Amino acid sequence: MIYCVIPRPLEDELYDKLVEHYRDEPNVEVIVDRRAQGGEPGTHDPMKDRRRQRVKGTFPTIDAPGG
Repeated sequence: MIYCVIPRPLEDELYDKLVEHYRDEPNVEVIVDRRAQGGEPGTHDPMKDRRRQRVKGTFPTIDAPGG
């Protein structure tokens, strides 16, 4: 499946045109990007970040072999 993703601000302008353009292509689906829009650059909301947190702390030092 190939997805033709349209940014939300361009939905009104492009969605119907692209659906019509790809109507005979069964492997293409036109979709609108519905992900939450980010805030100001540099801001971070930990509740929206679903990535696994990094382990806190430090690793012990290891001596190199032979050395």
